[in-house]
Amino acid sequence: MLKNATAHLAVFGANLIYGMNYVLAKGPMPDYVQPRGFIFMRVVGALGLFWLFRLLWRKQSQGKSQKIAKKDYVRLLFCGLFGVCLNQMLFFEGLFRTSEINSSIMMTSNPLIVLIIAALFINERITGPKIIGIIIGGIGATLIILSGDRSVEGSSRFGDLLILGNSACYAIYLVSVKPLMKKYHPMLVISWVFLFGALFVIPLGFGQFTEINWDMPPSIIGSILFVIIGTTFFAYLFNIYGVSKLNASVVSSYIYLQPVLATIFALIISYDEKVGGITYEKIGYAFLIFIGVYLVSKPQKSHMRA
Repeated sequence: MLKNATAHLAVFGANLIYGMNYVLAKGPMPDYVQPRGFIFMRVVGALGLFWLFRLLWRKQSQGKSQKIAKKDYVRLLFCGLFGVCLNQMLFFEGLFRTSEINSSIMMTSNPLIVLIIAALFINERITGPKIIGIIIGGIGATLIILSGDRSVEGSSRFGDLLILGNSACYAIYLVSVKPLMKKYHPMLVISWVFLFGALFVIPLGFGQFTEINWDMPPSIIGSILFVIIGTTFFAYLFNIYGVSKLNASVVSSYIYLQPVLATIFALIISYDEKVGGITYEKIGYAFLIFIGVYLVSKPQKSHMRA
């Protein structure tokens, strides 16, 4: 794990941002912006940032830019569909219909889905510690939500199912983008992924974008900027770097931190009526999550990458 400490730190940073995102992204909806209008701003804004930074990166590398092979454009299109369009559409539509904490818990299905897809399609080895780690982390995350108040407002099964679909799409993306990361620079990959993703998002979200209520207080503007710059640009960049160094199942295992981080952040900004207080039980459940992440991330004695 220490060998790839920077990659692990980047993935942790991405999930810290995602944990905050559950609370901050819900604030602007629906009074100021509808889900698809929000996604339009998020994807188009991040697309501009990614291509700007790609140009700067190209200048620093003295114009030495890798050329994408024609056959890889199909995979980039696929990654844009699942990693940007469907992933974000299902997340925002689900978050709009359910609670922040429910959303973060439903996302903990992602590591199991990633592990199965990776084993089936890219021959990623499933080891005993990985299976045990995923089970322990899943138990910890589930116990956190079961220990909370079941009368949380704004929760719905349909919204939870949409978040589950979001989790599946993100799993497909993580596994699909891994082969590209072995061939190309992360900035090159993520720039093209967002470009193709925007081709799907723009026609779906432009209508709601035109209906946005721009008479917003500073707190709502701050939330929107956080989603565009933090959750979309930096979190995707951190994750794509992590995928370039780590197995997809290791990257996805960090999602188990999101319920803990989302709960802590909700408490910090006084959303404690939604999540209940922090108790010794919840600290114990969080410890199970940390154990799960460690077991999935722990290097094997073979020369496999952690």
